[in-house]
Amino acid sequence: MRNRALLALVMVAAAIFVFGVVGLIVSGRQEPSSDFVAAPRGTLAPAGPQTLQLRPESSPEPSPAGSPEGSPDETAAAYFQAWVKGDYDAMHDLVDEPPDDFADQHRAFEDAALSGSLRITVGDMVRTGDETAEIPFTQERDEQDAGTWRFDSSLHLAVRDLTWKVLWTPAVLHPEIQPGGSLVRTAPEVGPLQPVTRGGREFPRNSGAEAYLENLVKQGVAPATGVAVGWALEVDNPGLPSKTVLSYKPDKRPAGVRTTIDYATQAAAARALDGVQRGAIVAIRPSTGEILAVADRLGGRGAFERKYAPGSTFKTITAAALLNNGLSPDSTVDCPAAYQIPMNRSIHNYRNENHGTVTLRQAFALSCNTTFARLTIERLSSDTLVEQAKAFGFAVEGESGGMSTCGSLRRPENPDALAEDSFGQGTVEATPLCMALVAAAVESGEWRPARPLADEEQQGELPQNVPLPSNVAEGLRSLMGAVTVDGTAAGSGLPQGVAGKTGTAEDGQGGQDHAWFIGYRGDLAFAVFVEHGGTGRGAAVPIAARFLKGL
Repeated sequence: MRNRALLALVMVAAAIFVFGVVGLIVSGRQEPSSDFVAAPRGTLAPAGPQTLQLRPESSPEPSPAGSPEGSPDETAAAYFQAWVKGDYDAMHDLVDEPPDDFADQHRAFEDAALSGSLRITVGDMVRTGDETAEIPFTQERDEQDAGTWRFDSSLHLAVRDLTWKVLWTPAVLHPEIQPGGSLVRTAPEVGPLQPVTRGGREFPRNSGAEAYLENLVKQGVAPATGVAVGWALEVDNPGLPSKTVLSYKPDKRPAGVRTTIDYATQAAAARALDGVQRGAIVAIRPSTGEILAVADRLGGRGAFERKYAPGSTFKTITAAALLNNGLSPDSTVDCPAAYQIPMNRSIHNYRNENHGTVTLRQAFALSCNTTFARLTIERLSSDTLVEQAKAFGFAVEGESGGMSTCGSLRRPENPDALAEDSFGQGTVEATPLCMALVAAAVESGEWRPARPLADEEQQGELPQNVPLPSNVAEGLRSLMGAVTVDGTAAGSGLPQGVAGKTGTAEDGQGGQDHAWFIGYRGDLAFAVFVEHGGTGRGAAVPIAARFLKGL
């Protein structure tokens, strides 16, 4: 009987022990789940009903004198509870001789991991001695892009001063971390990245945009030394090579720095210049100012930086000033073969053509120098013409502001200079980019600066948009539409729906004239320029037709 009583007592004690281990320590085998969860990190949110019990329902007898207080599972439970809450002070109190930078090591680990949430699943406790124990556990961390990061660790405990304490080492954070080691987040580099089209494609070969792409690289917009792609978590231990424990790489490496260039538009511009030794095409999206194509056979970045007399394409700006000062497309004007400026020089039409009395629309379509010179002298002033040019991005020599690399002019000091400037000679100069922006402003009703990059934050500071008065924008569209219907660009093979303005500009150095044609079709504006090409109709318009038909 005494043996049976002793056996019963042993069985009761064993049951209490099992209850205290299996029932108290969270195990992945328990139902319902009682994993510790922090989502987001630092707040406690159990994955299921919280069934963790720190003591049996019937309290055990107090520990005999000299016996350790509590149990390893209670200390572990308190430690894990504090961990998912980010309570490093509470954790510190449960650790035997914690290092001075205990909390800092935890914070550094979390800063490197950047976990969206932390879940701790506790396994079965193993007694490794009378006063030592080990508890395995699993960490699950949600990592951006990489999904769930899961790894196993162990918590070692021992009795110290009659109290169960955690024997902490950095391996508690991650089993690969040794004393003095840490978790480090790195960003692998790929590259160099080059500018690409808006759709991410490489530029067509021999597209004429090479100098512009090289300039973006020089400006640092397209880094030539590589860029960070994805990330990796590495364990860095003293005296050992770094070991990657988690990494993320996107399925596709970035193609490059996106420009606003459209591949098909760029290819069409390049093909249209085949056989042209010195010319350029610049295409703009009027609604945004984005550069859709730049095919340059001028050398360097000539289409953006080299200025030429724009010839009669500048009449678009003069016409804007006239429309803004009382005229309309249907206003009656004269287009004689020659116009004598009172007390000054005589202005002649190309080939001394005399068209008599016409409307302003017809005078623009026929590109009457005499009409625009006379109307400018009689109705405008130097200040009026200059201010209108500034609204289209031109700079005035001697004044601050404006886009000096777009176009420029000097303030006319006498009637001769004012008349010459009115039809794009005299001191007026412009780049092909500048005149493409003029055509874009007519189509959209608002002058916008050119945008070469697809990402807004990379653009840097740009000049402000300048809206055109509605009557001016509508009037200019009427004038430019007439040029291709019954004016200097009519019957030249341009696709339907194109509006524009031809220009034939004297070189000023005694060479052959420069040829221009600017225009738009839908949400595409353009400038075609041929250095020493002759007339706008003869040299520039056929190139524009090839370009537009190639889209």
